[in-house]
Amino acid sequence: MKTNCLRTLGLTLLLAAAVAPVSGQDGGSSDPPPVESRIESIEERLQRLENANRTAAASANANPSRLAPTATTSGSDGIVLQNPEGDYRLQIGLLVQADGQFDLSDSSRQVVDTFSFGRLRPYLRGRFSKRFEFYFNPDFAGGNLVVQDAYVDTIFSPAFRLRAGKGKTPFGLERLHSASNLLFFNRALPTALVPNRDIGIQAMGDIAGGVVSYTAAIMNGVADGARADLDTNDGKDVSARVIVRPFQKTKTPLRGFGVAMAGSRGRQSGAAALPSFKTQSLQQPYFSYSGATVEGLRTRYSPQFFYYYKAFGAFGEYVRTETPIRKAAVTTDVAHEAWQVAASYVLTGEPATDAAAGVRPRANFDFGHGHLGAFQVAARYHTLKVNNRAFEFNLATPGSSRKVEAWTIGLNWILTGNLKYTFNYERTIFDGNAKGARQAENAIVFRTQMNF
Repeated sequence: MKTNCLRTLGLTLLLAAAVAPVSGQDGGSSDPPPVESRIESIEERLQRLENANRTAAASANANPSRLAPTATTSGSDGIVLQNPEGDYRLQIGLLVQADGQFDLSDSSRQVVDTFSFGRLRPYLRGRFSKRFEFYFNPDFAGGNLVVQDAYVDTIFSPAFRLRAGKGKTPFGLERLHSASNLLFFNRALPTALVPNRDIGIQAMGDIAGGVVSYTAAIMNGVADGARADLDTNDGKDVSARVIVRPFQKTKTPLRGFGVAMAGSRGRQSGAAALPSFKTQSLQQPYFSYSGATVEGLRTRYSPQFFYYYKAFGAFGEYVRTETPIRKAAVTTDVAHEAWQVAASYVLTGEPATDAAAGVRPRANFDFGHGHLGAFQVAARYHTLKVNNRAFEFNLATPGSSRKVEAWTIGLNWILTGNLKYTFNYERTIFDGNAKGARQAENAIVFRTQMNF
């Protein structure tokens, strides 16, 4: 119908032009050609126009991503540029965390109370040719540039995706939570035993509509809690994590329950493969190795669980690592163990979640209209222990602590989907003695987070 209307309009305009007098060069009039020949000329011109329109339409259908207009949107997912079909997409965002860290028990003034940037991360996430995605995530916090993530995914199906580059090792439950949706100021003590970012190849996917998810990886291998851009030896780590959500497809209160199991192993060597441990809130060192190196097969495993139902959320994990450590002529296996349990409740009734987007207020902060956003309370217990062999064989730095345990309570004030305040109080006790050689740490920490 549209083509017929354009044809009629064009014919009308051309006929009007055809029957009008033709002006001569001297401003006078000359006799027009016969009407029949002029109508034939008009028909030819209209036919050429229709043929050109058909050619353009066929080209657009064959390659819509090139000729279709680009859509631009913005919001909680950053600034998004994409074609209407979504085959080509670029997302630009920013995560900023401005922190304050204060030690209430530091009477000797050995700990510096400070304001700082915990994270300052612009990022690029994109898709091209429908089957390929990429993510680039640098961090400028502390005045230093660190590339946190840089990888490319090839998507074969929802059940199989191949990732190459630098990213999180598929192991720790809380480590795999997005930094934009941490329940507390910092992750708990078990994360100190979990490998952070590493470079390698990962395969991942969701099976049966997300009832089962898996990730398996071959990576360079890093020390407990560490990340690296270069390998220091020929050894590689193999890691895997499987998640089961048995009630995913039901409508029962157990729909948000899941369990996971993670493990890794690999031969490593050198002093760079040894961990050192710090408190989670104030990042004060309490354990390290001295004059020792890793020599042999390092293993890790971690059972995990999570549960989310309406405004309530809970998760827990246990992590054990075992590493052969050598000092002089003595080699022994040393284990590190840690576990945590955490729970939260959204006082304003919004759904709790571990997704990167986090809790979304029903009404964004608008003080003039009585809207305050969403409020979430949280609490956790977490602990870490180093095997006695580290001390019996004189592997630990003098003054190191064998065990730490901590209690944390927190409040998250989510003003909008892009702005959140976090307030935590955390008490950490060393070797079971709050008044021992290393006195208990009582920390107040808070954060202003902007994420879009």
